Amino acid sequence: MDLAAFTAALPKVELHLHLEGTLEPDLKLELARRNGVDIGQTTVEEVRASYVFDSLASFLSVYYPAMDVLVTRADFRDLAMAYFARAAAQNVRHAEVFFDPQVHVARGVALEDVVLGYHDAVVDAERQFGMSAGLIACLVRDLPLEGAEAVVDGLLGFADRIVGIGLDSDERGNPPARFAHLFARARAAGLKVTVHCDVDQEDTTEHLRQALEEIVVDRLDHGTNVVEDPRLLELVRTRGTGLTCCPVSNAFVTGDSKAAVIAQLLRSGVRVTVNSDDPAYFGGYVTENLVRLTQEADLTPDELVQLQRNAIEVSWASGEVKEGFLAELDAYEALVAPPL
Repeated sequence: MDLAAFTAALPKVELHLHLEGTLEPDLKLELARRNGVDIGQTTVEEVRASYVFDSLASFLSVYYPAMDVLVTRADFRDLAMAYFARAAAQNVRHAEVFFDPQVHVARGVALEDVVLGYHDAVVDAERQFGMSAGLIACLVRDLPLEGAEAVVDGLLGFADRIVGIGLDSDERGNPPARFAHLFARARAAGLKVTVHCDVDQEDTTEHLRQALEEIVVDRLDHGTNVVEDPRLLELVRTRGTGLTCCPVSNAFVTGDSKAAVIAQLLRSGVRVTVNSDDPAYFGGYVTENLVRLTQEADLTPDELVQLQRNAIEVSWASGEVKEGFLAELDAYEALVAPPL
């Protein structure tokens, strides 16, 4: 078995995936027609051509307006199910996925429709594909703080449908510490906490420090700039904090996949994971991200397996799901991982 086939068949876990970032052009058109939303495009090719950006800010300027096609509970369910079907086809067994309730509520969609629509898909994915999933509600750091506070008020009423609270979007002038009180409320309700510290952004190292020392996150999303601060790097390593890295999106947003840095972190014992971020926009789901990292950093089969061990270990899955996945991973490695 060659390395590409080994990677394709490898049992996987995905921990950094924005459901709204899986809005493929064909589904965007379908939802626009279903809901009578004028998106300014009428063909898949036109939609795909509109997905053009070269920075985090320019990406977000395309990403958020596209969400206007999501209107009903069924729309959110259909979007998530399209992702789960693709993920299952790539042998993803467990996924923890982000969504942006604040954006939807701000345009008049009921929070209940967002959360329950996505949760419908979680239930259906387990039944249809045998995969488990958890929902992570992200606060949008560049929207008004009072909106985030109101959404957290509402989300706590759905604490049994989500597994965590995250923080994403434009980091400029929006440090994690600004949201510390909301993370404290989420944690008190039994939810996990994670924060985006995107690659090479303004004040990235300070944002990492706040996330690790003030908020004490359970995971870091992206986070590869931790290599620039030896103290924070050692803190991540000794705590076993997971980093959810996304090589393909890194390349789009910064011009560098950071493959060398991700491999360096992996080989030094940091619990890095590999994920797809916003695959409809960046053109690669989790397998494509693993293939790119392997090509650019010369990963071995053992290292590919270790990435999946890291992912399940830093996931928020149940003990039963973790044990089952590790058993499957061990069996796969024993069966097909002789030297290539």
